[in-house]
Amino acid sequence: MTRSASSATSSNSPASLSPTQEVWGLVKPFAFLVTIATMIGILSGLATAWLLATINGALNAPAPLSWDTLVRFVALCVLSIGGTAIAGVTNSIVGQRMIASLRKEISNRVTRAPLPLIEQFRAPRILAILSNDVDTVSAFTFNFAGYAVSFAIVVGSLAYLASLSMSAFLLFLFAILSVAGLALYSKTGWAKDYGGVRDAQDRLQQQFRAITDGAKELRLNQDRSHQVHEIHLAGAVDTISRLKVSAMKRFWIVDSIGSGIIFIVIGALFFFRGKLGLEPAAVTGSILIMLYIRGPAEQILNGLPALFQAQVAFRRITSLSKGLSAARSNAQESDPGFYAPERSIRLVEGVYEFKKPDGTVDFRLGPINLTIDRGEIIFVVGENGSGKTTLVKALLGLYPLDSGALEFDGRHVVVSDLPAYRQMFSAVFSDYFLFSDLISVNGDLAERAQAYIEEFEIAHKVDVRDAAFSTIDLSTGQRKRLALIHAYLEQRPIMMFDEWAADQDPTFRRIFYERILPDLKAQGKTLIVVSHDDRFFHLADRVITLHEGLIASDHIPASGAGHPTQHPAVQAIK
Repeated sequence: MTRSASSATSSNSPASLSPTQEVWGLVKPFAFLVTIATMIGILSGLATAWLLATINGALNAPAPLSWDTLVRFVALCVLSIGGTAIAGVTNSIVGQRMIASLRKEISNRVTRAPLPLIEQFRAPRILAILSNDVDTVSAFTFNFAGYAVSFAIVVGSLAYLASLSMSAFLLFLFAILSVAGLALYSKTGWAKDYGGVRDAQDRLQQQFRAITDGAKELRLNQDRSHQVHEIHLAGAVDTISRLKVSAMKRFWIVDSIGSGIIFIVIGALFFFRGKLGLEPAAVTGSILIMLYIRGPAEQILNGLPALFQAQVAFRRITSLSKGLSAARSNAQESDPGFYAPERSIRLVEGVYEFKKPDGTVDFRLGPINLTIDRGEIIFVVGENGSGKTTLVKALLGLYPLDSGALEFDGRHVVVSDLPAYRQMFSAVFSDYFLFSDLISVNGDLAERAQAYIEEFEIAHKVDVRDAAFSTIDLSTGQRKRLALIHAYLEQRPIMMFDEWAADQDPTFRRIFYERILPDLKAQGKTLIVVSHDDRFFHLADRVITLHEGLIASDHIPASGAGHPTQHPAVQAIK
């Protein structure tokens, strides 16, 4: 199985979509309701413009106010206010549903994407996108109906202004276009500032994790604490503040210039109405409209920073979503064809490479030729950085090979097989994540989990309540025992332990090697154990030694796994 095969997609696959298509795919389910809400908002805005025309006409009419005018006034008020409310509520509901869908879709793609891709994107960036960027898009969608209403008011009012006086319309249109041109001129600066803000927010998210996950270490090293807080965290915060001030300074300059241009036009109408040949009714109507339009126009202008932030956020969301879409169709259940009687795993000339951003190889595993048969206890050993965990991840199908093949019972494991293939394994990695809840819980499973808790000597600290461990706030060794319980409950045919015993006390470390592993072997499990505990190497069926990404030796230890030395503590726990 090569990586080229794993990344190959058709022209119509999600990975080949353009950013525009990706955005459309995310918003398409809500397009109809968004269109309806926007159209209602536009009708509300046009009703407001019509209402202005009605008021201006009534003020300048020589005859008393008629009932028809009063009825039209009330109807337009209801349409304007009611339409704005309906559009706002509808758009808010749709916006929040879209945000919820975004979070679910991105989270789904994260859970299904290849592991190297997740490691490439890194947790702080993914967390920042799921929180900051999605919230930014949410804030913009919440106000979208208001922008639509304001735009309709401006367009409708300009149309009425043109009917009153073409010269006033042209003057005001010049003012509007001048402000719009100034805003477009400033767009590059805004986009650059907000792009810099998002990059700094990624760094800030990383430092937030440092001050929480690294709380113990920071309290033991004041120099490190100072560097994290005063340099990295404060630097990211100051960068965000500086860039936002820069962006908002541009915005307020544009806003002030725009207001000045509008007031200059109003002043020109007021002082030069005679030269422009305007009737008093046209002058008052035009000024009334311009003063009223100023509010909606400023609302549109005020929405530009939110729009640019939303563009940056949506670009990052779609970039992540597009990047993670390759494995979106992963199956969750195993193909029964994988339950073959032999359950042998084989790597044939397997190679996996870690590459630097410039494309050069940072570390290469392989070529590896290795066969693991059913029921074997395999120890994978070697110095730090020799490739032990990388080999294990390749065997588990978490790292797709760059070249060579992965076989299971003689069956070539292709890309479409990987989700089912991985369901053959239970694993506790050295950097494991401990889930507090149990899956597929029934009475029997909960009872078994409680029995393991007692057997592993942590019943005085934790028990099973409401389908979950009562606490996971335990020592590192005790937390690993809970992770081992998860692996037990999964009942998979192949189990992998990456330095599991490293954090156990001497007694329980011996229990793991001399009792737990042989018991699992007796159940027919295939066991892959990454270890540095050379005192127990004789318990393995085979010991695989890695050096610089290659198998240095593959040998059967002298004593073999069939004759473990029994420790008194092992006898006692039985």
